[in-house]
Amino acid sequence: MMTIPDDPSEVQQLINHAHADFSGESSGAVSTVYPALAEVDPGLFGIAVAGTGGQVSEVGDSRLLFAIMSCAKPFLFALVCQAHGLDHVRGRIGVNATGLPFNSLAAVERDASSRTNPMVNAGALMSTGLVPGASPGIRWAFLLAGLSGFAGRPLEVDAGTYASASASNHRNRALALLLTDRGALDADPEEVTDLYTRLCCLEVSAADLAIMGATLAAGGVNPVTGIRIVDAEVARATIAVMAVSGLYETSGDWLLDVGLPGKSGIGGGIVTVSPGKGGLGTYAPPLDAAGNSVKGQLVARQLAGALGLDIFAAAPDATVRAVDPPDA
Repeated sequence: MMTIPDDPSEVQQLINHAHADFSGESSGAVSTVYPALAEVDPGLFGIAVAGTGGQVSEVGDSRLLFAIMSCAKPFLFALVCQAHGLDHVRGRIGVNATGLPFNSLAAVERDASSRTNPMVNAGALMSTGLVPGASPGIRWAFLLAGLSGFAGRPLEVDAGTYASASASNHRNRALALLLTDRGALDADPEEVTDLYTRLCCLEVSAADLAIMGATLAAGGVNPVTGIRIVDAEVARATIAVMAVSGLYETSGDWLLDVGLPGKSGIGGGIVTVSPGKGGLGTYAPPLDAAGNSVKGQLVARQLAGALGLDIFAAAPDATVRAVDPPDA
């Protein structure tokens, strides 16, 4: 099995090349879902790769902090699975792709039990409703500690983005109310929406995303700190769900092009996981029509091949002799 090269200079050369190749890409537009996101500099661009051995390579704006947004969803899912068990969470939320936009109400209404999947907003709100704790403060502490554990450092909320999102997250409020009306959300919908909004406003960098992805790739153990965050079974399930719908309705195109599970966020981040090998984190705010970073997708496609990460790419066995098929 190919792995991320042990020579840091080789990895650095490859990510430097990717950064140079796509720095001039001008397509896409920054998100206007929340006013604070619309003010971000569209030229920001960072790349980081973290191996399961703990090595981290980076280039560009890799340490610049930005709102994690939907890149938090896999880690939220992993934490509630760790708390309640995979079977319970899977039964409540679902894992199949909707084929619809990430904030679709129709996806909730078309399923008798309102099951979607943890990588879209409705499913993430249901995940948030499963966060353990006797009070909102305890539940927030659980989430903050969990995502900080994945990143390997204490994370903090971007207060400005949180205020902006809280004042304009009408769609998520509607989703939470719809889920409550259909009996799919046990917790208070306003509290759930606030908790999820705050989670999405945690500040991370491309380097953080790479380490978080590498933690899943390493079976739930943070390769930098050596601390186990979730069990290997939970890490595997999270990676699988990312593969199903991590880039929303374009997840099939992504998987075919990149060959790796990934999760995007409207803040401009993408976290990509290569099981057993490592994680890739990118930050570039301009998004395509589906809400996925344009440059992040280009980088992931190039580096998946260059670093030997593609889980569907099998190197031919030199000992096997290829035989042409018989004539018809």
